[in-house]
Amino acid sequence: MEVTSAIRAIGRIARATESLYDTASMVLSEFDSKQLLRTYGIATVEEALAQNADEAVARALSLGYPVAIKLCASGLAHKTERNLVRLGISGDEAVRSAALDLLARREPSEADARLLVQRMVSGRRELILGLVRDRQFGPCVMLGFGGILAEAIGDVVFRVAPLSHVDAVEMVADLKTAHLLGCFRAEPAVDRDALAAALVALGRIGVERSEVVSIDVNPMIVCGDRPLAVDALVEIAEQP
Repeated sequence: MEVTSAIRAIGRIARATESLYDTASMVLSEFDSKQLLRTYGIATVEEALAQNADEAVARALSLGYPVAIKLCASGLAHKTERNLVRLGISGDEAVRSAALDLLARREPSEADARLLVQRMVSGRRELILGLVRDRQFGPCVMLGFGGILAEAIGDVVFRVAPLSHVDAVEMVADLKTAHLLGCFRAEPAVDRDALAAALVALGRIGVERSEVVSIDVNPMIVCGDRPLAVDALVEIAEQP
């Protein structure tokens, strides 16, 4: 099982047995999910919301080409499967066309969906970070390799929250393939302190925000030496 499937499966098991969450849960929009991450100091890709195609063009010009454009709405958890992601878009007309196409793909329940315009980032290394709640241990932080390495490596580590910075640094070092975080194919070594800080922040969310059921940061792309959250989904318990 690939890593992203593993964390989702673990999350489903944890939620199915977690007595804290007898009510239904909902998924925040990608933008709102990353707003929560940013609140806790986790670095994310530069992005902006747009209501329509004209605004999407303006946001793209502000961010700089190329950009990625996605449909963005609460409850929307499977954008790729529904063909709601456009990558590497350059030029005003290309952005306008992509924006109109994505808006046309909205389902009736997504009338309020907006467009999420992101600066394109690149890096050879992708990570997956996550937070799940275990009935016995409580909030647990997860780290693994993502992208094309996920299925081949299957390297995942967990820690019970809260995490100290030392805990998080040791967690990174415990990856069987931690050497891939060093200098890699002409790219610099990953800033392990920055990665550890993101893991500590996820643990803080798990401890401080009891309404958060799970977090899936996938991918976190290493740009140069800096890990950036490019996509994320936060699941929260609905109030009864």
